[in-house]
Amino acid sequence: MRLARLATAGRERGALSLMVVVLFGALILMAGIVVDGGAQLTAYENAEALAQEAARAGATSVDASSAYRSGAFVVDAQQAQAAVSAYLATAGNRDYRVSLNGVSFIGNSAIEVTVTVTEPTEFLSLIGVPTISCRRSATASLVTGVTGGT
Repeated sequence: MRLARLATAGRERGALSLMVVVLFGALILMAGIVVDGGAQLTAYENAEALAQEAARAGATSVDASSAYRSGAFVVDAQQAQAAVSAYLATAGNRDYRVSLNGVSFIGNSAIEVTVTVTEPTEFLSLIGVPTISCRRSATASLVTGVTGGT
């Protein structure tokens, strides 16, 4: 009986070590999904917020000469582009990188800004994915005057 136990113990030697290695790998994978998945959500939220605020900054750039000349309030394209770029330059000094993909004008009173936020990864970098990027767009309209009730 004792001999049978010794023979069985020899065949199972190291089985626990293999199981620990496999479980440790799975645990690291799950931690990577949680940490880098959170980074993906953060990149999405940052890109959305930056695009919205940059569009608002650009939409406030009124062409003063047109407003004085004809009374029509329109977005000045050059000033809007400069306002968007200035806003994003000050907003991108965090743990992520901001790049402006484009500014487009919708008619003469609305602006659309597309922004890409790139964040570094923690665990995915171990398998060759150093960054996570998220691209978002937002539109803002120039609104002037007082409208509504009395």
